[in-house]
Amino acid sequence: MRRLWLLFAQVVTVALALYFVVASLRPEWLRGLGQQAQVGRVGNAVPVIESARVPALAGSYREAAGRAMPAVVNILTSKSLGREHPLLKDPFFRRFFGDRTPRPEQQSSLGSGVIVSPDGYILTNNHVIEAADEIDVVLADGRKAPAKVVGTDPETDLAVIRIAAKNLPVIVLGHAEDARVGDVVLAIGNPFGVGQTVTMGIISALGRNNLHINHFENFIQTDAAINFGNSGGALIDSNGHLLGINSAIYSQSGGSVGIGFAIPVSTAKTVMDGIIKHGQVVRGWIGIESQDITPELAESFGLDKESGTIIAGVVRNGPADKAGIKPGDILLTVAGKPVANTSEMLNLIAQLQPGQKATMTVMRNHREAAIDVDVAKRPRLPQ
Repeated sequence: MRRLWLLFAQVVTVALALYFVVASLRPEWLRGLGQQAQVGRVGNAVPVIESARVPALAGSYREAAGRAMPAVVNILTSKSLGREHPLLKDPFFRRFFGDRTPRPEQQSSLGSGVIVSPDGYILTNNHVIEAADEIDVVLADGRKAPAKVVGTDPETDLAVIRIAAKNLPVIVLGHAEDARVGDVVLAIGNPFGVGQTVTMGIISALGRNNLHINHFENFIQTDAAINFGNSGGALIDSNGHLLGINSAIYSQSGGSVGIGFAIPVSTAKTVMDGIIKHGQVVRGWIGIESQDITPELAESFGLDKESGTIIAGVVRNGPADKAGIKPGDILLTVAGKPVANTSEMLNLIAQLQPGQKATMTVMRNHREAAIDVDVAKRPRLPQ
């Protein structure tokens, strides 16, 4: 027993000696071992109390932000407000007058974008790059590169641009269909040109439509602050995965009031794939105008439910007209899928493959009928 005590005392003595040596020569090695406060000095003059360096507390989203921020870029666009006079391009003219001749005024704007492919493809909003003469992309690491428009889709307010650069950081695409109201989200962008900024909130609502912002609407609503310049930026989940492209806000002042809207990543991916493959998004079309069924209309038509949509108009010689669909019909299903409202009907028809037949179930004079319609390609909206 005496030998054990002697061995214990020797071990303790050696350990204390090592501690004092390390504390004297390498004190920084010991700072991460405890959470106690330490005394330091500001400018070697004023004593202050500094906390020990400890890992981030639970609830911090530094890891999620750190994964996504490198893939979020600033987009700078400019367009000319007037045409340059042909003489300004003449070398003989410039020989006498130089380059002091006034140039057309330039209008500049800014927005954000998300790198989604190592090949340089970037998702952003159509309104960010619309009608731009020049587009420059500034990466989070400070690199700047010119961008070319791959394609746009005004009906969802999405666009794909591309830069020629190497070693690009890429964001991981998430699953918007798994998102739920109350989930924590982060919005990343460049508001008001102050630089890359991260704001936090929750998902306030899903599937927002009838906002008359885009033709096809299925927005994620969030209270994460989104301001001018955030358009085209990323809405990410707590893992740093992309959930949506920040697109619009509801505001009477122009600033964030806690009601922002993002286009789900599922929609953005479909649009991006279509643009890269075909140069545009190919959607189905049958040539009808519709109206949601209100309680009053349901009562007047003698309907026991308010689902479905009323055909308000039919394009002459369009697919629906040729198939026999008439104004006043109530559209109940599209290709076997029930129609709840006009917005859902538009999405279901847009998903149909042009050139193929699709079966529509309509109600006419309180009787249901199945009608086969030859689906056509949806015309592009005029730019």
